Amino acid sequence: MELLSKKLYNKPERKIKIMQFGEGNFLRAFVEWIIQDLNDKGAINAGVAVVQPMPFGRVKELGEQDGLYTLRLEGIDGGEKVKKSRVIDVIDDCINPFADYEKYLKYGESEDLQVIISNTTEAGIAVDPTDTDFSVCPKSFPGKLLALLKRRYDHFKGDKNKGLAIVPCELIDNNGDELYRCLVELAQINKMDKKFIEWVKTANHFTSTLVDRIVPGYPKNEIEEIQKETGYIDNNVVKGEIFHLWVLKKEPVVQKYLPADSTGLNVIFADDIKPYKQRKVKILNGSHTALVPVAYLAGIDTVGEAMNDNTISKYVRDFVFDEVNPTINLPADQMTAFANSVIERYRNPFIRHELMSIALNSTTKFKTRLLPTLTDYVKLKGKLPQHLLFSFAAIIAFHKGKRGSEDIKLADDPEYLAKWKSLWDGFNGDYLKLAKDTLAWKEAWDMDMNTIHPDIAKTVAAYLESIQTKGMRKAVEEFVND
Repeated sequence: MELLSKKLYNKPERKIKIMQFGEGNFLRAFVEWIIQDLNDKGAINAGVAVVQPMPFGRVKELGEQDGLYTLRLEGIDGGEKVKKSRVIDVIDDCINPFADYEKYLKYGESEDLQVIISNTTEAGIAVDPTDTDFSVCPKSFPGKLLALLKRRYDHFKGDKNKGLAIVPCELIDNNGDELYRCLVELAQINKMDKKFIEWVKTANHFTSTLVDRIVPGYPKNEIEEIQKETGYIDNNVVKGEIFHLWVLKKEPVVQKYLPADSTGLNVIFADDIKPYKQRKVKILNGSHTALVPVAYLAGIDTVGEAMNDNTISKYVRDFVFDEVNPTINLPADQMTAFANSVIERYRNPFIRHELMSIALNSTTKFKTRLLPTLTDYVKLKGKLPQHLLFSFAAIIAFHKGKRGSEDIKLADDPEYLAKWKSLWDGFNGDYLKLAKDTLAWKEAWDMDMNTIHPDIAKTVAAYLESIQTKGMRKAVEEFVND
């Protein structure tokens, strides 16, 4: 079999109107799929230039296949089991700005470019005050985007009609507003021209978004079946569930350039995305983050396996219904229906969602996905959410880096990993001290979590000691059955 490329597939020629920061599984299984649908149905006619936001990534592999890859969608649709594959052909350029910075900046001069889309993980939208040398590729995503906008401003001599529609998909609150704030702050740190900063503020159009689709990624256990079915080799296959939801805050220019709600997909332009955001991040993403260290340390590798385990599935269900749902201000029947749909999606028989893929950047994920539920629950109930704190204790245990005799391949910010190592290196058997020190880690949590409730450290310490001395399997069984 041959490698998927233009030799095998008649790829349309399109002007590149969209630049996408991030070449990972989610964007390829979600946003590019939506762009494909818009192209196919004539709502737009746009190619995509994909920018690799980190020195490591997939643009080389995508380039070797002329930007072509197979999307495999599997799940339950209308009560029927569905498996379908299709080639996504919207990527027309793949850029590594660390290797070819000028090629990247040249897109700032493009008459055709209209839209910027990003998904650089929750940690991606943040100001790096050391991004001060724009003669080389900036380290941060806001730095890269600011460099591109500066090239655009200079090339078009400040023309306010040359601003871009900027659509971040990172899972943080008010992601559009936050990216706007980061760009302005970084420009001010670099003492950039005030007229340029004003152009960033007024000529460009930022919208906040919410994205929802479970994307397990490369289906390594099914690749032979897929290749036999398609008749070609594809090293960039990505797998996702059938369910999808994209909520964008209404912004006229974004709606004009990216009319993603016009082709019948589950896309909403809303006046306020906050209720949708809270529901999705707290329930789906939050339960993922709570599940991972508990299930993984109990010897389980995938979400599906975890939800077929009576103990773990009860733990997750009780966490969602008893501790998360009460903190969201939506009608109870809507919350119950959404929570049940999430549990059903976790049990999708076609999806092999590796727990370790969800564990990426788990420190930041706790802060963005679980900490709001913790603080909201304490304010609402005046007591601690026990399932959530058991999960936090499991996160501490997970970052010891061992599952039995097996090393865990921790993947997080190097500074965070160094801190986790120092916490465990300093451990002398005093679980209360370890709990207090971890809860007090302001650089990670943006607060001292010891202040949330007087019993929080004692509670976390007791769960952590149980996990470490009895093993996760016995500890979680005792917790669930208590």
